[in-house]
Amino acid sequence: MNPGDIALAELQQADGRLKARPVVVLSLMPPFSDYMVCALSSKLHRECADFDEVVAVGDDDFVTSGLKVTSLIRLGMIATIPASATLGQLGSISDDRLRRLRSRLARHIEAEQGAAGEGEKPSS
Repeated sequence: MNPGDIALAELQQADGRLKARPVVVLSLMPPFSDYMVCALSSKLHRECADFDEVVAVGDDDFVTSGLKVTSLIRLGMIATIPASATLGQLGSISDDRLRRLRSRLARHIEAEQGAAGEGEKPSS
C-alpha cells in the first residue's frame, strides 16, 4: 500500500476495543514501513472545520476512493499501524487531496510547536 490509498484496518477505539474502519494512508513510517493513517467516518457532523476533509459523492476521486457514502477524513484521528493491521485496500484518494491533508497536518504541528515555544524562557 502507498500514501493516498484507502484501506480497511483494525484501529483501537477510545474504549480500547479494536474496530475495523476505513483509513487513509498518509505516509510510510521508518524503519519498518508501518502506515501512518487517519480514520474516515460517515458521521459528517464531527467535522473539524478547516482541518478535516469531506470526500463527497460528486468529488472527482469519490469513485476511485472505494467509499460507499460521503465520508469525513478525520485528520485528528491518527494512528501508526503495521501492514498486518490492514484488512484490504478499498481504493485511493487523489494526489491533490493527499497533498492538502499532509500540508494541513504539517501546518497544525508547526503551529503547535510555535505556540509551545512562546511560553518558554530563553536559556542563559
